[in-house]
Amino acid sequence: MNWKELYRNKLTTADEAVRHIGSNSRVVIGHAVSEPTAVINAMVKNAEQYENVEIVHMVSMGQSPYCLPGMEKHFRHNSLFLGASTRQAAAEGRADVTPVFFSEIPRLFRTTLPVDVALIHVSEPDQHGYCSFGVAVDYTKPAAECAKTVIAQVNRNMPRTLGDSFIHVSNIDYLVESDDPIIELSPPKIGEVECAIGKNCASLIQDGDTLQLGIGAIPDAVLLFLKDKHDLGIHSEMFSDGVVELVEAGVITNKKKNFHPGKSVVTFLMGTRRLYDYVDNNPEVEMYPVDYVNDPCVIARNDNLISINSCVQVDLMGQVVSTSVGLKQISGVGGQVDFVRGANMSRGGKTIMAMPSTAAKGKVSKIVPLIDEGASVTTSRYDVNYVVTEYGIAQLKGKTLRERAQALITIAHPDFRPELVQAFEERFHSKFS
Repeated sequence: MNWKELYRNKLTTADEAVRHIGSNSRVVIGHAVSEPTAVINAMVKNAEQYENVEIVHMVSMGQSPYCLPGMEKHFRHNSLFLGASTRQAAAEGRADVTPVFFSEIPRLFRTTLPVDVALIHVSEPDQHGYCSFGVAVDYTKPAAECAKTVIAQVNRNMPRTLGDSFIHVSNIDYLVESDDPIIELSPPKIGEVECAIGKNCASLIQDGDTLQLGIGAIPDAVLLFLKDKHDLGIHSEMFSDGVVELVEAGVITNKKKNFHPGKSVVTFLMGTRRLYDYVDNNPEVEMYPVDYVNDPCVIARNDNLISINSCVQVDLMGQVVSTSVGLKQISGVGGQVDFVRGANMSRGGKTIMAMPSTAAKGKVSKIVPLIDEGASVTTSRYDVNYVVTEYGIAQLKGKTLRERAQALITIAHPDFRPELVQAFEERFHSKFS
């Protein structure tokens, strides 16, 4: 039987496809903007047919209706990275959180968290019957490879990304055609603080460096100040529209990369249609599963790897909190530690933690004597090197605790420096200088 016959035989409606999800099963949903909304909506619409279905995924950029109050009998979310639509359920005890490095999620699916059903979102098949995972290969492809049942939403709007990004029609159990728009993220607003942080970060980046960037105002602000650089490269868990602009400006060429030269390597994408059109069938972009892209040993093979991440709080020892505010879990570790460790092992690599000096509209310092009670350390003081705020750069590697504290105080907001100095002098029994 050729693949076109297979496709026709497996084609069904969303309502019919979700009948093959059993009670007490574990369902893994495709990541971020790649979640198959038509299939998810059908599953939730038919919630009465399920009991105790575990829903597993990282950040959701959709509505996550299975997390709404009243769904507890039918679904329980197990979050690998909380987002806006899932935080409340976790805070109220209606969802669980599993701490895990992004790079290790595929291993979990092969061992501790075996997958019953994978709900994925793919491109239309090519002439050989291969669908692309499009904007999310990450854990989504590994989940589909080890799931007992694979349900795929096939969408002509999904870009066909290249690399290790394909699944053959023969490896999908049920196909649902639905051309929902791929979820888009509007570019963030970049203010004066973000611009100052971006400029400080950019000063640490040299021609020919390879970048790992996240999404949000600070990464986009960094990109604004890179337009005078040359031959930058990308090896990142994700990137967004700002990278496209620098490619078109000739700043990002990947020519100087010693590993995957000429290619931007990434595991998932989030942005606008401009980004999705850019990566479609683009041989300059290669996507791979996260246990490859985020493996610190793979990251370290890139010379001059610059890792830029954001955080919630840094104490005077250099401990970084990124996933919680006190006892309240707000996100997950994602790939932060993967890339910090990879960049630290990279020849010429640098790790940067970038953040505004304050939170809560200037009422709270993000540089503190002690992290909040109940907060969890995301990146240890042994891993952190550069910390950047709008007030400057603190370089911590090789510094004593006393020297680290002094450096961090100098980049704190001026309103909070007196109390930080007082804490410094009490702890170290010496005058701040």
